[in-house]
Amino acid sequence: MIRIGIDIGGAFTDLVYYDQSNDEFEWIKVETTTQDPSIGVIRAVDESKVDLKNANEIIHGQTLAINTIIERKGAKVGLITTKGFRDILEIQRANRRDMYNFKYKKPESFVPRYLRREVSERISSSGEIISPLKIEELKIVVNDLVKKGVESIAVSLINSYVNSAHELKVKELLKEILGDSVFISLSHEITREWGEYERTNTVVLNAYIKPKMNNYLRKLKKEIDKRGFKGKYYAMLSNGGMATFDFTMDFPITTLESGPVAGIIGAIAIGELAHEKNIIGLDGGSTTTKASLVENLMPNIITDYYIERNPYSPGYPVKVPTIDIVEVGNGGTSIAWIDEIDNLKVGPRAAGSYPGPAAYGRGATEPTVTDAYILSGLLNPNELLGGKLKVRRDLAEKAIKRIADHYKISVDEAAEGIVRLANNNAVNVIRLVSVQRGYDPRDFVLIAYGGSGPMFAPFIAEELDLKKVIVPFVPPGVFSAWGMLVADIRHDLVKTELVRIDKEDAINKINSVFDELEKKILQFFASEGFNANDVMIFREAEMRYYGQSHTVKVNVMNGELRDKEIGEIINKFHLQHEATYSFKSASPIEIVNFRVYGIIRAKKVPLLKRKLNGNSIKESTRNVFINGKYEEFKVYDKSTLSTDCKVHGPAILEDPTSTIIILKGQRGEIDDYGNVIITR
Repeated sequence: MIRIGIDIGGAFTDLVYYDQSNDEFEWIKVETTTQDPSIGVIRAVDESKVDLKNANEIIHGQTLAINTIIERKGAKVGLITTKGFRDILEIQRANRRDMYNFKYKKPESFVPRYLRREVSERISSSGEIISPLKIEELKIVVNDLVKKGVESIAVSLINSYVNSAHELKVKELLKEILGDSVFISLSHEITREWGEYERTNTVVLNAYIKPKMNNYLRKLKKEIDKRGFKGKYYAMLSNGGMATFDFTMDFPITTLESGPVAGIIGAIAIGELAHEKNIIGLDGGSTTTKASLVENLMPNIITDYYIERNPYSPGYPVKVPTIDIVEVGNGGTSIAWIDEIDNLKVGPRAAGSYPGPAAYGRGATEPTVTDAYILSGLLNPNELLGGKLKVRRDLAEKAIKRIADHYKISVDEAAEGIVRLANNNAVNVIRLVSVQRGYDPRDFVLIAYGGSGPMFAPFIAEELDLKKVIVPFVPPGVFSAWGMLVADIRHDLVKTELVRIDKEDAINKINSVFDELEKKILQFFASEGFNANDVMIFREAEMRYYGQSHTVKVNVMNGELRDKEIGEIINKFHLQHEATYSFKSASPIEIVNFRVYGIIRAKKVPLLKRKLNGNSIKESTRNVFINGKYEEFKVYDKSTLSTDCKVHGPAILEDPTSTIIILKGQRGEIDDYGNVIITR
């Protein structure tokens, strides 16, 4: 059996495959082709020389969906909504996140007003049909949108999350009139949560990226099929699972964080291997640094996810299950620049894969984090990617000299300043997922991966007093692609249904909603050709004290619930609420959202102990400018280090895809699996 994971990043496209016949995995890293990501993917497939004819699965994570939104390169979308709700995308929410922010600006709608159309219909919040859908009026609306040249239509009718009858009628008519000439997205098929603005924006963004994602996945499948692949295609989802390409083409909005999420799934596998239950995954990429806090090896999955949220904008809400990840614009190709008040900044603007850092010799002149690391000596001044990428220290120095001249300091000092700022940005992302949420980062183990993650990690450990950092045995620069090989097939459903637990017939209602969601989950899997007996079902409830606006998530046991089980759920809620908000109450309790997710355990890559011999250790030294002076670091070829080998800092371990830094006072050790364990 051969399983293949492919991840598209900002600068590089990574491919990892595992061959069960010889218990080996191989990887390849090529530059991302931003103009057409499929070109880079096919190049990676061809250069890897993987035996596609004997491959069983391809799991793909991509950035096309999120980049299509960020770069505003999606389809021309028309919106059909209930009469009176045409302007919901502009009205948005009345409550601003920061009421005293004078630079606050509402996000602009992805659908201009002339492409937003109303139809007469109304369903109550309890699901009762108040006014029937006027079909003749709908026909006029559809024909008008077609004349305007829309490529994709989003349908979001008020309260369709409770009763989807009218949305289904709209879809039926759209299919009758348009056939397959226009893509269709229905809000209730994506989310059954309340919040008309959030639900409408989610379906609009799905419609916006749907044509491009369909074309991309079809083209990719066609090209790989030509090379003899007969297996199954899966796409990584934002919830940490994977689903078929067919599902992804219908609901591409569920893949926005597919690449970063795969890294978190991989980090959980490494945490389990190292017997560490509480971890923070740190993904240092070429343009961003991302982090996610995981308790008890269970990722926190949210539906309050936002695109382009920043101090001046609330961002665009996306109501789909997503692993909670925080990111900042800080990576290897992030550009160092001077702001209007003479402060040195790093990111969020980045050079990306092309032209890349100045040291790559492709004509770039702006200094980047990579240039600063090369100039300081922390990165190899001659080559990266195991010699595949030649770099020029003189070009890095020339780029950073502009910063140095501006501040009248040496280029070494300017380079160290850039390195410090980049490291501080990485420290901040750890604070955002831990300290700001009431967690002590010292209670967690940092698992660092990505091209720049292992470079940032030791500085983070020093700043936040972390006791342990783990750099996985998998080449860190292709770790997210490897994470796809340990992911399960997964589907999530969430439904808003307000149920006061103390009310008569509440238990019957609770059982009814969970049963409904479980049947739909099984239908999802059945439509993809899976056996219902292989599906593991899990339940959760978002609960609150009656009258509150916020909720806490509580695990719910499977099977029919009776008084005893309801009592246990209530006790769990009290404990969880007290742990989260430091109090509990005697007020009535209600369930707001019912959550059900189904998992089919995939055949994963086995994680085996590997005895590394390291007979001939390759060791050298390099002068590194750090803390205002030059200091001699030992430099090792990581592949030559044996199991149980101990390396005392200051030292640098060079891996083909990343560089691991061990600072003075830190110690690195190779464990039985090949992971590098850094302690203080």
